[in-house]
Amino acid sequence: MVQELLTAIIAAGVGAGAVSATAARVVRQYERGVVFRFGRLREGVRGPGFTMIVPGVDRLRKVNMQIVTMPVPAQEGITRDNVTVRVDAVVYFKVVDAASAIIEVEDYRFAVSQMAQTSLRSIIGKSDLDDLLSNREQLNQGLELMIDSPAVGWGVQIDRVEIKDVSLPETMKRSMARQAEADRERRARVINADAELQASKKLAEAAEVMSEQPAALQLRLLQTVVAVAAEKNSTLVLPFPVELLRFLERAAPAPPDAAARPPAGKAPEPPESLTAASERLNGAPARPDPEQARRPGPASDRLDGSPDPDPLLPPASPVPPPPAPDEPDA
Repeated sequence: MVQELLTAIIAAGVGAGAVSATAARVVRQYERGVVFRFGRLREGVRGPGFTMIVPGVDRLRKVNMQIVTMPVPAQEGITRDNVTVRVDAVVYFKVVDAASAIIEVEDYRFAVSQMAQTSLRSIIGKSDLDDLLSNREQLNQGLELMIDSPAVGWGVQIDRVEIKDVSLPETMKRSMARQAEADRERRARVINADAELQASKKLAEAAEVMSEQPAALQLRLLQTVVAVAAEKNSTLVLPFPVELLRFLERAAPAPPDAAARPPAGKAPEPPESLTAASERLNGAPARPDPEQARRPGPASDRLDGSPDPDPLLPPASPVPPPPAPDEPDA
């Protein structure tokens, strides 16, 4: 009798243990449990920890409450300025109502993914290329609003939406590269022109100060020589400014007026022609200069042997012949 009682107790314990093992459930900290009894939702969501259900009657569905990172496949579209691009993004969302995420939508992950793709294509068609490249913050906010509007009814909250990459055609990349290069070259030329303008103003001020003291040019030249010599060069190029030549010319004594004028009574010698000078240097006999032949020369060169009249004296009057002596009367 006692043995049968012990057997019954053991059997009851084993059955209770089996039932408890079947009815016992553990919900993790980041999960929530939704219980369906005969297909109807039980009120209240099971929190994390140990929980019990009726075996064969209740069914427990666990919902992950963590933030889900879902990449959006690259979508190809045409922007508002008729440029074909491929844009991909990433969506961060989480479930805030476990019961709605199970009841209102069949698969909330798939629904969020499809809604994100559709919204991304819509954003591409409404935006310009410059907005996709530089104004992404505003596009991210608009994309988040478009996805979050239907997701609220599913018990899902969209945390963030980020556009990851914008792929452009190769021709568009080359065009943008040329545009950027031209813009940088324009800015470089403007900066160089501005620098030249400022340098010219400073040089004008420096020249105005140096013009008051001509010796400052010589000091500046010596400084340049010292700077060049410090490089240990074997060849020294010495610039000679024109202003220094003018300064030396003004400093040189002027020749006296007497030495500059020819002596009185003597005409200045005519300049020697180039042909005669070249023949004289080469040792060839000088040919008669037609200009010299036309000028009056010495008496020995004249055909009639008459003396050369002095050009400074007036022409002499002809001298009458002496009178003949008177003959005696017969």
